[in-house]
Amino acid sequence: MGSNRRDFIKKASATTAALSLGGLVFPRMGYGNFLGANDHINCAIIGVNSRGKAHAKAIHANENATVLYTCDVDDIIIKEHNAWCQENIGYIPKVEKDFRKMLEDKEVDAVFIATPEHWHAPMAIMALQAGKHVYVEKPCAHNPHEVELLVAAQKKYGKKVQMGNQQRSAETSIMAIDDIRNGIIGNVYKGEAYYSNNRGSIGIGKVIDVPGSLDWELWQGPAPRKDYKDNIHPYNWHWFRNWGTGEIHNNGTHEIDICRWALGVNLPETVTSVGGKYTFDDDWEYPDNQQVAFTFANDKFITWTGHSRGVLEPARPGRGITIYGSKGAIQLDRNFYKLFDLGGNLLKSEMEASASATTNTRGEGQLDVNHVGNFFDAIRKDTSLQADINDASISTMLCHLGTMAQDTGDMLKIDTTTGKVLNNEKAMKSWSRTYQPGWEPAV
Repeated sequence: MGSNRRDFIKKASATTAALSLGGLVFPRMGYGNFLGANDHINCAIIGVNSRGKAHAKAIHANENATVLYTCDVDDIIIKEHNAWCQENIGYIPKVEKDFRKMLEDKEVDAVFIATPEHWHAPMAIMALQAGKHVYVEKPCAHNPHEVELLVAAQKKYGKKVQMGNQQRSAETSIMAIDDIRNGIIGNVYKGEAYYSNNRGSIGIGKVIDVPGSLDWELWQGPAPRKDYKDNIHPYNWHWFRNWGTGEIHNNGTHEIDICRWALGVNLPETVTSVGGKYTFDDDWEYPDNQQVAFTFANDKFITWTGHSRGVLEPARPGRGITIYGSKGAIQLDRNFYKLFDLGGNLLKSEMEASASATTNTRGEGQLDVNHVGNFFDAIRKDTSLQADINDASISTMLCHLGTMAQDTGDMLKIDTTTGKVLNNEKAMKSWSRTYQPGWEPAV
């Protein structure tokens, strides 16, 4: 990459970091707890079966940062991860099965959360209360009430909270947003997001004894207690409502977030959803094919098409975004930016210097290194986060509203200040959840 391009990216990063708040203004907090003179950042990763490994590699790739702790509730996963760490980062971090013990260690500066989604907000809030900075995977919350709690906790405790929608740190996406702000495709009006995969059946689970290696009680944490079945852990919890949030959160969050960034919008005015579960007769509790439409002020809208089981169309990439404007269109994914005129002619094409994975469960690559680096810069220098929770949480909220629209079958009208659904008691029953007694999150 030439020096002019590097200078451009730095400038674009600074510009779009400010624009990424979509017009929201948040009070700047004092930052009197800078790290020591060497600016070393000690990190703990909670949940290391899959995505946590991408975190470990990204932390290791950034200078002056260490994975001090690895936390997981499954001894088999920990044993495998320790061997992986020795091979990939050159050392084995300390191990804690109960993350709460790790939070007591004052040497830990930042906590990375890659657990099942029912843990994201409660764990992030507990980490903030313990004085840690937080990098939390998307979605940042299992339900809209937790979105509110997490945003309130960040404001109360004043630490940095970055959500793991790492495409916000893609150089090509930053460049595209800068071009959009400068009018390259005219007035932008539509963001089209899609995700396509061909996931198999998860079957009908059988109740079995909890494996001796697994702390099932701590795994469940804030969620109401359920029997252990043979098709839940370590991955298929995504498709159960007690712990997961479905494909719109698992993957749709990424592309919906970029569409919202490109259009410069926050909460929608209306949300509609169609779709359902079509492919297998199994325990999957969410739609496996879904189409959601969000409308915003100034005649702008976003669509998300999710095909979890059965690819969208054989020749189409697994995920992506198209932004439409009055003078042309822009295609984006994690690895490229393509500019087209109204006739569909390619005018410009930019590739990421190093590719990132798109549809596998780990999703690792250079974007993680960039995004974690941005998080570390914010901790050390009080610079802007690319995915500050105050803004990133809005993308999580859109996904929750998409699920609520799907569940009710109604067009939801939204209070664009709070995100709450207007005049629809059925939808608002999903605003929060029932918690296991003693595990209720609180700020």
